[in-house]
Amino acid sequence: MIGRLEGVVVERSPDGVVLDVGGVGYELLVPGTSLARLPPKGGRAVLVVHTAVREDDITLYGFAAPEERHAFRMLLKVSQIGPKVACAILSGLDAAELGAAIARGDNARLRAAPGVGKKTAERIVLELKEKFGGGEGPVGTRPGAAKGPLAQVVSALVHMGYRPGEAERAVKELEGRETEPLEALLRDALRFLSE
Repeated sequence: MIGRLEGVVVERSPDGVVLDVGGVGYELLVPGTSLARLPPKGGRAVLVVHTAVREDDITLYGFAAPEERHAFRMLLKVSQIGPKVACAILSGLDAAELGAAIARGDNARLRAAPGVGKKTAERIVLELKEKFGGGEGPVGTRPGAAKGPLAQVVSALVHMGYRPGEAERAVKELEGRETEPLEALLRDALRFLSE
């Protein structure tokens, strides 16, 4: 399985890139939010990769950041969501925006993606809400834990794979900003964790 590729962008299309890695061209499907962060043709890029293997096909999906790949994999766990629909969702929402939309139960935001109707959006929220701050998890119930939107950010970070202590330290940097949109808080927490 391929987990990461670093190389030169030799081709770009609306749905992906060809990355030259040591003389081998890897074709990757890339959601729009990650594609926008990649350099133009001729530039060097690093992509984290999800390898989808079927009986008659191997497809590589590339992401500009690990949290984008994690969000993609979370979407794949939702019944009746395949890689194409997950890619379409992440073309309109980055990982932070997706987590915030799910935590808020914002079906309308999810329905904006091609291939996502009312029932699919409801299923995404229902199956992933607890993983993005909607449930009573151990992080939000500890004494002295963050409350309100900041607790949702901590929970989303933990479910993206960060340790609770890391998530809580990142959220400490956001104290006093509880009235800001959840997407902005989650994006800034991710930025703090990547520094």
